Amino acid sequence: MAKVELKKPIVEEISASLKDAQSVVLVDYRGLTVEQDTELRKQLREANITYKVYKNTMMNFAFKGTDFESLIPYLEGPSAVAISTEDATAPARVLCKFAKTANALEVKGGVVEGVTYDAKGIEDVSKIPSREELLSKLLGSIQSPITNFARVMKQLAEKGGASECEAAAEETPAEEAQTAEAPVAEEAPAAEAPAAEETPAE
Repeated sequence: MAKVELKKPIVEEISASLKDAQSVVLVDYRGLTVEQDTELRKQLREANITYKVYKNTMMNFAFKGTDFESLIPYLEGPSAVAISTEDATAPARVLCKFAKTANALEVKGGVVEGVTYDAKGIEDVSKIPSREELLSKLLGSIQSPITNFARVMKQLAEKGGASECEAAAEETPAEEAQTAEAPVAEEAPAAEAPAAEETPAE
C-alpha cells in the first residue's frame, strides 16, 4: 500500500477534528513523564478537549487551506495538538496551567477564534475566564441588588416599618377625600343666599 494511502486516513481524522474547532493549540510534550502525560490527558478530556500526538507532516497536510494554516510554522519538533469545539479558551487555560507544574510541557502557539497567537499570546488567552465563569459572575451581579432589596424589606418588616407604611397609605385617601369635599359643602349655601334675599326686595 502506498504511503499516501496510509497517510490519508490520518489527515482526514485531523481535518474532521478541525472542522468545528473554536481553538487549536500546539505543544511540545517532550520530557513529560508517563504520570504527567496521563494526568494532562485526563484534565483535557474532562474539559472536552481533543488531544493527540501526530506527525508534523500529517498536521501540515490537514492545516493547509484552513483557518489553522498559520500554525504550520510552529510544526517543528515533536508536536501534540489540543482542539476544542466548545470553549475557545479551554485548551490554553488547561495547558498553560499544567505547564506551570510540568516545565517539560512547552506551548508553541495556537489559533483561538480565528486569531493566531504565539506562546506568549496563548498564555494571555489562558487568563480569560471560561464562559461559565463569566455567566456566573454576571448572574451574581444581577442577583446582588435583588438580594439587597429583599434584605432591606425584611428589616423594615421586622421593625414594623412595613406596617407603618401601610397605615400611612390607608390614611392618605381619607384625608384627601375630606379636603376635596370641604369646599363644596361650604360654597353651596353661600351661592344660594343672595337669591333668597333678592326676591322680597323686588
